[in-house]
Amino acid sequence: MLIISKPITLAQLKLEAAKVFGEMVKAVVDVSLGIMAINGELHADEEALLLQNGSQQKDLWGINLYPDLFGDDDWLEFDSMINLRPSGGNNSRSVDDNKMQILIRKVVNNLVTKS
Repeated sequence: MLIISKPITLAQLKLEAAKVFGEMVKAVVDVSLGIMAINGELHADEEALLLQNGSQQKDLWGINLYPDLFGDDDWLEFDSMINLRPSGGNNSRSVDDNKMQILIRKVVNNLVTKS
């Protein structure tokens, strides 16, 4: 697993994808710190890594990235069990709040560049 705090290229992300799931990268984004953890077997593993490194639970959201679809809206998928937080108003594995989705996309777009 890696914590990404500085931009990486799409090519680097594809290499990371190949190490675990092939065409997909699981990631957990910290919307407050503007970082993400990638390449855990489970989103919960990445979540634990970020929590050990100072992140707050309320700021963490699980996503899946599909590097081959970069540039398409489908390249980022909001789907993780860690997103299920009824007490926080998120009642699904997705991210129900559109503003939070925009913030997550912004963090990811800042951290993954085409070249």
